[in-house]
Amino acid sequence: MLGVLLIVVHVIVCFVLIMVVLLQSGKAADLAGAFGGGGSQTALGSRGAATVLTKATTIAAVLFMITSLSLAILGSRRSGSVLEQAPVPSPAAPAAGGAPAPSGAVPTQPPTGEEKEKGAAAAPAAGQPSPSKSPAPR
Repeated sequence: MLGVLLIVVHVIVCFVLIMVVLLQSGKAADLAGAFGGGGSQTALGSRGAATVLTKATTIAAVLFMITSLSLAILGSRRSGSVLEQAPVPSPAAPAAGGAPAPSGAVPTQPPTGEEKEKGAAAAPAAGQPSPSKSPAPR
């Protein structure tokens, strides 16, 4: 319940912060600012009296940081890791017609192309000559 309330407050603060920042005018919004004027200002701009919009921006920014940190802390306490919550895949079922593997057996991978060639050379089919004993073509 607290998480949902915090998310709602966070979204509202985000929209308020966006609106307040977009409503403010820049420091050099006059005609001189377009042509590089305002050289008498300090490096970060002159500091005028704080208006309602600047105070609202400060308040919205502080609330945004507080709700962001609160959501991060609440999210880290809720669960330890995403990997701990992931379901473990079950082992693949044997092919049709194959005998099921014993419960303690480790499933094997199908032989690679190199292993297939070694297996065929080690045990030739009945009635067929071994590849090493066949006469070489001339």
